[in-house]
Amino acid sequence: MAHPFELTHEIEVPATPEEVWEAIATGPGVDAWFMGRNEIEPREGGTTRLTLGDSTEEATITDWEPPTRFASRTAEGPDGALHAFEYLVEGREKGSTLVRWVHSGFLGENWEAEYEGLSEGDPMYFDKLRVYLTYFRGRTATPVNVFGPVVPDRDQAWETFRRGLGLAAPAQVEDRVLLTPEGLPQLEGEVDWLSRDFLGVRTDDGIYRFMHISVFGGPTGVGHHIFVEGLDRAATERAWEEWLNGLFA
Repeated sequence: MAHPFELTHEIEVPATPEEVWEAIATGPGVDAWFMGRNEIEPREGGTTRLTLGDSTEEATITDWEPPTRFASRTAEGPDGALHAFEYLVEGREKGSTLVRWVHSGFLGENWEAEYEGLSEGDPMYFDKLRVYLTYFRGRTATPVNVFGPVVPDRDQAWETFRRGLGLAAPAQVEDRVLLTPEGLPQLEGEVDWLSRDFLGVRTDDGIYRFMHISVFGGPTGVGHHIFVEGLDRAATERAWEEWLNGLFA
């Protein structure tokens, strides 16, 4: 039996509705803050495609009203599960815009764990939209998404992450940090997200996210958006994958 759900988030960003639309309704825009690699056919009835690793998920665009409303919906799975996304964009004074994000649909047999995971993950992903539109809007990112070993113990996972990133102590939001992952470029920036499953750092040229998804058994991973022209995505993902596997070996 499928279980209905709905999660709603709202942010105000220093961008115009047209700039928000580019971020939510184009493939390069979504690549700069969401997950995986994205393609969007710009019309009602068009298809969106999200590719993460070797898997691609498609959805149908159900509303296309630039620059105020964009919505999509996946096909219903065998267990009745489906996901629908709706963005409502409202211009405000002084060049700012209010963005409302509604994620709804139905979850399958493992709905309790899935809902917990969405409740933890959705706010982080939606906040990356705020970060992008505040600090990087108009720039093109290379998305870097890699999953590493499963680590059942959450405290052990985050202690290992801290050691591998060169952090002497647990970080706090707004801390300035220097990350030193072995075999990768050093990253100097500000901690801009911290929750049970995610550590986020914003640098001058990237949005970096480190993750340990405890509700699904503890897979580790990274989900970065790097604003460096000419970056080789495949080579960068291999480098982060080698780092994760070596760190948690």
